[in-house]
Amino acid sequence: MNAALEEFAENGYERASTNQIIKNAGIGKGMLFYYFGSKKELYHYLVSYALDVTEHEYLSLIDMNETDFIKRLKHATHIKMKCFVENPSVFNFLGTFLLHHDTDLPENLEKRYEQLMEQGQDIMYANIDKSLFREDVDVKKAFKLIQWALDGYQNEIIARLKGEKMTDVDFTPYWEEFYGYLDVLKKCFYQ
Repeated sequence: MNAALEEFAENGYERASTNQIIKNAGIGKGMLFYYFGSKKELYHYLVSYALDVTEHEYLSLIDMNETDFIKRLKHATHIKMKCFVENPSVFNFLGTFLLHHDTDLPENLEKRYEQLMEQGQDIMYANIDKSLFREDVDVKKAFKLIQWALDGYQNEIIARLKGEKMTDVDFTPYWEEFYGYLDVLKKCFYQ
């Protein structure tokens, strides 16, 4: 699984090599095609698997009862980073998939992907207490600015940790730094 996820993540669908996948996985080509009749079937299986991981190990764990937007983002980002650490190949694959969503997916996978994207938006923005924001702040724009700031920080952390063995990383200083940035955002946008 990881060999296939990594090959597609690194090369995209068109340039991904089943020969490289079997070499990295240490299996025979017959074994790969016994379970997956074609490269396309393997790719579709990986998309489905990555969507499952996203749904069950990330989105479903976000507390929808938290009405404070920044606290919800804090919680969601914590879950997302934990999920990334536990499933780096899945997230690398998803990154490539999201950037190059040009492979024809079966209708059921395309629909599932779209539903998961909508679910993610609903989870982040539904049931938010907008009265926490200052009256002179456009809340929708504040949502975007906060999300961009957090995405940028997350990308910076991922870049800093690239090549590190994730099981050896002490995330405590990263979380403290992250929470400090959230406090700044709260001071900027909240009453």
